[in-house]
Amino acid sequence: MEKYIELLKTLIATQSFSKEEENAAAVMRAFLEKEGIPYKTKENNTWAYNKYYSEEKPTILLDSHIDTVRPAKGYTKDPFSPIEDGDILYGLGSNDAGGPLVSLLATFVHFYERDDLPYNLVYAATAEEEISGRRGMEIVIPEISPITFAIIGEPTKMELAIAEKGLLVLDCYAHGKSGHAAREEGENALYKAIEDILKLRNFEFEKVSEVLGKVKISVTQIEAGTQHNVVPDNCHFVVDVRTNEHYTNKEAAEIISQLIDSEVKPRSVRLNSSGISAHHPFAKLVKEKGINTYGSPTTSDQAIIPFLSVKMGPGDSARSHTADEYIHKSEIIAGIERYIELLEELKL
Repeated sequence: MEKYIELLKTLIATQSFSKEEENAAAVMRAFLEKEGIPYKTKENNTWAYNKYYSEEKPTILLDSHIDTVRPAKGYTKDPFSPIEDGDILYGLGSNDAGGPLVSLLATFVHFYERDDLPYNLVYAATAEEEISGRRGMEIVIPEISPITFAIIGEPTKMELAIAEKGLLVLDCYAHGKSGHAAREEGENALYKAIEDILKLRNFEFEKVSEVLGKVKISVTQIEAGTQHNVVPDNCHFVVDVRTNEHYTNKEAAEIISQLIDSEVKPRSVRLNSSGISAHHPFAKLVKEKGINTYGSPTTSDQAIIPFLSVKMGPGDSARSHTADEYIHKSEIIAGIERYIELLEELKL
């Protein structure tokens, strides 16, 4: 297990912001070469197949990401120095998602030589997850398909995120007419925007998910006006929508567009809700093991993959993107053991 902790320490020391992952990709490829495992690449993405891959078997994808966010303000430690304090390992990306990344790799290596697996394994270390970019998993999917089922490595305390909310960002524009603020003239676009924002605040989508709950709407940004004495003729506000499995992002955008008077422009409708049924073999196996399942409010590579998937990994999502990010080394070791146990018993 120690070599995977050392790999994580090397990754922490390697700057890997989204779209700048080439050095981290090189670290992952060097590790696979040392293990004698052939791999394939596309830009900053790397993936490998188990030794006895067969097209006649179902295929399980083990995926996590190599990119990180930029360090949060408030760091008291060097974010690029892998600092150990007993069982704790500090460093940017240690928890999100270095721990899951190396744990899934250890799991893949464990099964790599097995010729009796009832399924194939594909391990992928991908880019641009933190920005939902188009040069990460999205360009890998056509290369590795078909995939039967995927485990996405994210810090979930090794609990199972059986479903994940989708992400829809809307740019909304209220239109008015400019005029002098001292006179009764013009149509104030800011007031129109406020009326629409109140509609959104009070609106609830009808369908509620048993796992993911309600669709959540949050207005997060607003801008209007050019100076104090001019009635603004336009007001732009941003709406963050977290969808459940009952609505595609396109459907949710259309519902909101009909609800408010402002012009509604989705930035993208590609990051939809995802997950598996409680009756899926992996979900049933996890339940038998007494592992907690839940619906995740945050997005991951799950949002862009077109096949069944779950999110599971060592670490804690509450530590992600925080100053002095850390993971427990014991969490990684336990995560590897749990992954292996589940895959040993899984029957697709």
